[in-house]
Amino acid sequence: MARTRVRKNSLLALTLTAGLALTTTGCGGENEPSSSSSSGAKDSSPVVVATTTWEGALAKAAGAADVEVIVPQSVQHAPDYDPKPSDLAAVAGADYVLYAPFEPYAAKIKEAAGSDAELVEVALDNDADKAKAEVARLAQLFGTEDAAARWTASFDSEYAALHKGLKAKWPRGKQPTVVAQVFTTWAAKLAGAELVGTFGPEAVTAKQLSELSRTKPRLVLDNAHMTTGTVLPDAGAEQVEIVNYPGTDLDLLAVYREAAKTVETAMAAS
Repeated sequence: MARTRVRKNSLLALTLTAGLALTTTGCGGENEPSSSSSSGAKDSSPVVVATTTWEGALAKAAGAADVEVIVPQSVQHAPDYDPKPSDLAAVAGADYVLYAPFEPYAAKIKEAAGSDAELVEVALDNDADKAKAEVARLAQLFGTEDAAARWTASFDSEYAALHKGLKAKWPRGKQPTVVAQVFTTWAAKLAGAELVGTFGPEAVTAKQLSELSRTKPRLVLDNAHMTTGTVLPDAGAEQVEIVNYPGTDLDLLAVYREAAKTVETAMAAS
């Protein structure tokens, strides 16, 4: 079961004092952290602070009603963000703090959380099976299994419809060949495409360029958050940018809808 939210003024004061020493990078401008909360939520509902909208969307899918996100959605590459003092104050008042291990500010988040918040390391992967497994794990932690089960049923139904729709749009009815950035392979799976090669997260080397070009892919699925430009400039493949992070509404399903739309458009143009 979720713990009752507890705020300790002394902890907040210490957190704010420590946080004032931080310098911010300007990646997020003056944007306020996004959140998804329900005014009718029970007092015992978990208060969740997530580093990015990706973790936040997983928490919302798992049934959390009170979710606050630290990194503004406008920051294209979330790991570049430097938390502000107000971000750390929000962490101090949480029941659960969700973060990804690759985020460089994780150490600051851990320190600010103090002893009242439970730190939860989240695996970020939009592969359908992995995303559902992470939602189920978080729901068990929050005590919101029923809400997560309803979300999963909705997800399965819509994912199946998107997958079927994309297969119906295969160029000339033939399974397209795809090269994908390592964090966008899930989009190739959604489309039912044949994954013939991967690249990244580093820039493509001359050797990789040669190897990937020989696969003659119809599509290149780049990562919008870590793009290094045109991947196969002379291969004649249609390159598209796949977005991994949800928007401020923390709707994880919207990521799959947008990817389906993007891939469908690319297949029509290829």
